[in-house]
Amino acid sequence: MKSKNEMDMCSGSIFGKMLIFTIPLMLSSMLQLLFNAADIVVVGNFAGDNSLGAVGSTGSLVNLLTNLFIGLSVGVNVLVARYYGSGQKDNLHDTVQTAVTLSVILGIVVAIIGFIFAPIFLEWMKLEGEILRLASIYLRIYFLGMPAVMLYNFGSAILRAIGDTRRPLIFMIISGVVNIGLNLLFVIKFQMNVAGVAIATVISEAISAVLVTICLIIEDNIIHFDIHHIYINKNILLKILQIGLPAGFQGTLFSFSNVFIQSSVNSFGDIAIMGNSSAINIEGFVYVAMNAFHQAAISFVSQNVGAGKKERINKITVIALLLVSSTGLLMGTLVNYFGRELLSIYSRNPAVIEAGYIRVNIICTIYFLCGIMDVMVGSLRGLGYSTMPAIVSLMGACVFRLIWLATVFQFSQWHTIQTIYYSYPISWILTFSVHVICYVIVKRKYDRQFKMA
Repeated sequence: MKSKNEMDMCSGSIFGKMLIFTIPLMLSSMLQLLFNAADIVVVGNFAGDNSLGAVGSTGSLVNLLTNLFIGLSVGVNVLVARYYGSGQKDNLHDTVQTAVTLSVILGIVVAIIGFIFAPIFLEWMKLEGEILRLASIYLRIYFLGMPAVMLYNFGSAILRAIGDTRRPLIFMIISGVVNIGLNLLFVIKFQMNVAGVAIATVISEAISAVLVTICLIIEDNIIHFDIHHIYINKNILLKILQIGLPAGFQGTLFSFSNVFIQSSVNSFGDIAIMGNSSAINIEGFVYVAMNAFHQAAISFVSQNVGAGKKERINKITVIALLLVSSTGLLMGTLVNYFGRELLSIYSRNPAVIEAGYIRVNIICTIYFLCGIMDVMVGSLRGLGYSTMPAIVSLMGACVFRLIWLATVFQFSQWHTIQTIYYSYPISWILTFSVHVICYVIVKRKYDRQFKMA
């Protein structure tokens, strides 16, 4: 008998269940961004523009170093959902034990790498002076919390795979409130500047990690984590790597191209850096709302593959595309309309606000293109194909953007910050188009294999 926290994605209304699944996930992701944005808002208003630029400019580097490992949680999500759909309890238990153990090991590795090499990486991004000094302090403290970040992400992936997005939302609310409170205390009361927001972030991440771990430990159903029997199953690990590594590489390569884009933005000076950082934080809310449907596509398709419900897979993909398009268009339009007002939350400097609005105006109105691209990736991963969308994304987005910066951006008449931003929507269109072709080919192959089985 299924508990109230589980969801059978293999029967009943896809539309209704997808909304039930995505709304808590959407709120959880947006709250996480909101609480992270508190770092930017607090330092921007109480520590100055240099601190704002320092914290804001580290995002692409953090993603570069963490996406490879967090991408492995995609492999966990796919395996848990598939074994759940097919009722393979032993494999499901092995996956949970392996995933939790692996997350802690990976977190320690990332923490060591990030703490040691953060200043060097920031110099490669052409940061200098006071912004470089402050960014180094922030990053080194931030990376100390990586074991907690990995544990929370892997634990949440396990819960999402069985349809539980409600409890991660609760955990995020608790840790986020703590984060904001500590931000205000450390920065305003104790004048700790970027170190204060970094410490607050690490503490809040530790809280969310502890909560999700306790959740798995006290579970008495199929996703119970046995803390007294910690191990890594080699076969399960290989399957996680097979699906998760390409997803991780895809995220890393996207971040890699974003680091180059950030470096190009940095060449336009401090005002551009601050405006770009503020705009990225705002558009992030639209992105994570759309990304909930990418996560839904992975879980829904994976469960139905495990249950052998091939007739539902196309319906899942189409419904996810419709929902993500509607969400992206609505939120992107609202963000663009209220862009200057939203940017003023991050900085009172009119020049910074205008610099940020250039990015918002170009990207947010058509941000749904990124959402539909990600949904196609989610469906392909749910079908068990992770390398293919990673390669397509590498060529269609990352390589294209680097070529764009090396060619179009270098012409004097187009050597503007707007030209940098235009590389995003063009790459989304190209990548989505190829993903659709790949999906049609993969789905036909899956249908033929299903008939032969």
